[in-house]
Amino acid sequence: MKIFKYLERIELMHKLVDHENTGSPQEFASRLGISRTRLYEIMDYLKMEGAPIAYSKSCRTFYYSEPFHISISVELKALNASETKSTNGGKFFISTFFPDSAAVTSYCKLTTC
Repeated sequence: MKIFKYLERIELMHKLVDHENTGSPQEFASRLGISRTRLYEIMDYLKMEGAPIAYSKSCRTFYYSEPFHISISVELKALNASETKSTNGGKFFISTFFPDSAAVTSYCKLTTC
């Protein structure tokens, strides 16, 4: 599923930035398997959420200008009948964080959002 790939990408981004081992923006994007434009879109979102990401031209790396941590976890479990009726299936989360993802369309077809 694409959503797991996105989450893994965010974790890898955090690890590389935290260790100040990203390389140039083009190298960083290449390591993540995304375009440079997409890299900056994700970085802008993380900055809006409080990530103090900066870039050092002399060291050719992105880094955190202050201590920062990203923690991502996913829990998978079966829902009982009452939970099934009261959940929206994560549509808001998926469409908010992955607006270009086909996962929203596919997921909504399966759950009839």
